[in-house]
Amino acid sequence: MPTNPVPAGPVSTNPEPPRPDRAPRPRRYLVCEPRFFDVQYAINPWMREDAQVDTELATSQWETLIQAYRAHGHTVESVPPAAGLPDMVFAANAALVVEGRVFGSNFHAPQRRPESTEYDTWFKATGYEVYRPESLCEGEGDLVPVGPYILAGTGYRTTRAAHDEVQEFFGVPTIGLQLIDPYFYHLDTALFVLADGSEGADGTGGRTDANIAYYPEAFSYGSREVLRRLFPRAVIATRQDAMAFGLNSVSDGRHVFVAPRASGLIDQLTRRGYVPVPVDLSEFHKAGGGIKCCTQEIRS
Repeated sequence: MPTNPVPAGPVSTNPEPPRPDRAPRPRRYLVCEPRFFDVQYAINPWMREDAQVDTELATSQWETLIQAYRAHGHTVESVPPAAGLPDMVFAANAALVVEGRVFGSNFHAPQRRPESTEYDTWFKATGYEVYRPESLCEGEGDLVPVGPYILAGTGYRTTRAAHDEVQEFFGVPTIGLQLIDPYFYHLDTALFVLADGSEGADGTGGRTDANIAYYPEAFSYGSREVLRRLFPRAVIATRQDAMAFGLNSVSDGRHVFVAPRASGLIDQLTRRGYVPVPVDLSEFHKAGGGIKCCTQEIRS
C-alpha cells in the first residue's frame, strides 16, 4: 500500500486566500429537543453505559445552539421528542433532504430504528413524501451534499448499497468515502462543508467554489486521494481538533458554528475569512455527537 501523501497537519496542498467578503445564506434547520437525552447503551467508542448525563446542562447547551442559529438569521423547526429514544436529539441522522425530496433513514443499531418513524411522521405531516431506504443508511450522518456531489461515508454505519440508492433517488453523483477510524464512525464527525457552492452564496448572485474541512486520517488512502483531488483548498484539521468534535460543525457560508475546544481549526477558519461561532455541546459528546449531529438541514 502506498504511503499517505496527504499531510496530517493543519495545512492545505493549495491554500485558499483569505476572503473577507464571504456572505451567509439563510438555512432551514430541523432539530429535536433533548428532553429524553441519555446514554443508555454503547454503539460507538464515545459512549459508556455508566456515563452520567446532566440533562439540565444538555438542554441549556442545546438551547444556546438554537438561539445562535436564529440570531444569525436561520429558521429552526423542531420534531417532538419521543420517550425511550435517547438519541433522537441527533436529528442529522434521520434523513437527507435535497431540493425538497426526503431520503429517510434505516439505522444500523436496533435501538435507534424507531427514530425513523418519528421523523418520517413529521416530514409527511409537513407535506413531504419520504423514501425509506432498503439498505442501512443514517441520513446526514453519512451523506453530505457539496457542490455537484453527495459525499457518502461508509465503514461503520451506512452501507455502500445505500450510496447506490441515494444516487438513484436524487440523480446526483454520489462519491463513496471509506472511514477507517472508529472514533469517526459517521462522515459528519470527520468532515463538514464550508461552502456548498450554492447560487448567490458570494453575495453577488454568482456561484462560489464548494469547499470542505476534514481530517485526512479518518479515511482510507483512496478516499483521502479523492478528497485531495476534489477539494485542493480544503481546510485540513488535526486529530486534536477532530477529537474535540471540531469537524461536527455547521457552516452557512460565512458563520461556522463550531466546538470551542477546536482552537486550531477556529484559527484556520478565521484566517480564511470565516466567522467562527463557538457553541459548547460537550454534554452530547458523551454520546458521540455535537453541533452537526443535532442539526438536520432542510434543503427545499
